[in-house]
Amino acid sequence: MQRIKNSLYSSADLKRKVADTLSGDILEAAYRIKSRLDIGGKLILMGNGGSAADSQHIAAELVGRFKKERRAIPAIALTVDTSSLTALGNDYGFDTIFERQVEALARENDAVVGISTSGNSENVVRALTKANAIGAETIGLVGNNGGRIKEVANLSIIIPSDDTARIQEVHITIGHIICELIEEDL
Repeated sequence: MQRIKNSLYSSADLKRKVADTLSGDILEAAYRIKSRLDIGGKLILMGNGGSAADSQHIAAELVGRFKKERRAIPAIALTVDTSSLTALGNDYGFDTIFERQVEALARENDAVVGISTSGNSENVVRALTKANAIGAETIGLVGNNGGRIKEVANLSIIIPSDDTARIQEVHITIGHIICELIEEDL
């Protein structure tokens, strides 16, 4: 029983810390994404493992609905096309699976979000670098010390933890907050 309480308290404590220190960055991320959507861009998301699931979850909330009925918002997770992922991984290497998709799909009006608990996922780093070259807005949702992504993304939201599970819990909370802000038109 105490173990369960400790996990919940740990998650809540980290969210409180993020609320106190990163609320401005979360609002800025939502604003940057919304400004790209307003000029006809789309939101592109990516990550590996749990971060892939978060990418898909956030995209689905925007294409569908988060809390209210509204028009569909253009968002796509680069983790859902198994044919592309496996072909790119096989033909070019796993480090390129998102970079090649960004090259094919991203335009300068788009926002590209890379999610990585370590901040060092090579395939996410490379994709964000490619997105920058295209002129897209780049945002990193990362943990630990931000890793290499903090040096590549235009804006990085760095969760101050090295606990992967706690970082992922905060990432999806931030994703939900951004969806709500976009849906409510900031």
